[in-house]
Amino acid sequence: MRSFIKQKFDFLLHYLIFLYFCTTMIVRQTLYRIISFVICMITICLWSFSCRPGKSDPKQGRYEVEDTCTYLFDICIDSLNLKEYTIKQGDYLASIFSKMGLSANQSDHIMKASSDYLDPKKIQPGRFFYVLSAQDSTESIRYIIYAKSHIEHIIIDITGIEINVYPYQKEITRRQRYLSGSLKSSLWNVIEKQGVNPILAVQVADIFMWQIDFFAIQAQDSFQILYTESFRDDTVSIHVYSIDGAVFFHDRKAFTAIPFIQDSIPEYFDAEGQSLRREFLKAPLDFIRISSRFTNSRFHPVLRINRAHHGVDYAAPSGTPVKSIGSGRVVTRGYEAGGGGNYIRIQHNSVYATVYMHLRGFAKDIQVGRQVQQGEVIGYVGSTGLSTGPHLDFRVYKNGTPIDPLKMESPPAYPVKPELRDSFEVVKQQTLRKILEAGGGSVEN
Repeated sequence: MRSFIKQKFDFLLHYLIFLYFCTTMIVRQTLYRIISFVICMITICLWSFSCRPGKSDPKQGRYEVEDTCTYLFDICIDSLNLKEYTIKQGDYLASIFSKMGLSANQSDHIMKASSDYLDPKKIQPGRFFYVLSAQDSTESIRYIIYAKSHIEHIIIDITGIEINVYPYQKEITRRQRYLSGSLKSSLWNVIEKQGVNPILAVQVADIFMWQIDFFAIQAQDSFQILYTESFRDDTVSIHVYSIDGAVFFHDRKAFTAIPFIQDSIPEYFDAEGQSLRREFLKAPLDFIRISSRFTNSRFHPVLRINRAHHGVDYAAPSGTPVKSIGSGRVVTRGYEAGGGGNYIRIQHNSVYATVYMHLRGFAKDIQVGRQVQQGEVIGYVGSTGLSTGPHLDFRVYKNGTPIDPLKMESPPAYPVKPELRDSFEVVKQQTLRKILEAGGGSVEN
């Protein structure tokens, strides 16, 4: 600012000197006074202009006028109207542009200009188009914005002679948060009632799926979760970015999840450094009720007789995805009219095999001989075969003999390597300290 004022002062000084020599040549005293008065007025005006309020950059010595414009997608919208268009089932680009008031010729030009960014086949129902138009009688469209997601947008600028199309991404901020509670109902319900995105429940269940049977949650169970949440515009929650640590109390036992990177792979470990990942999942479904357990004698609801039920029935809505509890090979995919209906048998290794029955249908590309991965969707809950309603009859065989799936032990994956134990201990202590501090200095139980 000082440098700027000095430049102005030097200019005024040279200007006054020049005028002084000019006026000394005028003989009449009255004219001299008039000119002197004009010079003084010009000087005052210039000085006032140079000292008007505003922002300055002391490093650059530049003067900046304060920007009072309101921005949306980095576009000044003070002189623009905003309209929102929701994409409906059956809509396509030409029909959407027509609803905006664009002619067929204009629509064609815009679609050609935006072809690299806007694929007509990927326009999804439920997404939005925003239109910014002039605040005058013409209401001519200046910008069209397509919201690909909560943060990704495509801007179509038609203010110039040529149409300019470019991607725009809203700023994302992340904040670490803490949540705790007692499970008086399902984990999903408890988290949702606290005003937190319930998808957090799914992520926590995924972490502890090998240790905790979420179909057997008890009223005295509780949890403490340290997690990072992503926000759009610093206020609108988008998703749970990561689980940074958790302690889950179930069946009078404490289960701890410590995030740690080993061999460039992020995993979760317990307090002793054992991996939480196991060879088999606890269940092939998420958050669904057990309707019948493993038994050697059960009254069959269809046959009306007592007979063995060597599996676990999971009651679930028709169409619920069914996952393979472990990696393996599909050895059978078929239909059993007098029993299991559509079913799949997977051989996991030389010891274990699993069977999934009463399926409504099979997942795409699930064929005999196909290798499947742990957690991969292989089919969907149905009511085919001898069944009174939608459910999954899940069975496990060990060396050809049926065993209770709820009592099956699964060996853990690799623990923390000896050479990384010190690093893991540091991460563990930091994580548990944060949970303790956030929970008021004590682990809840």
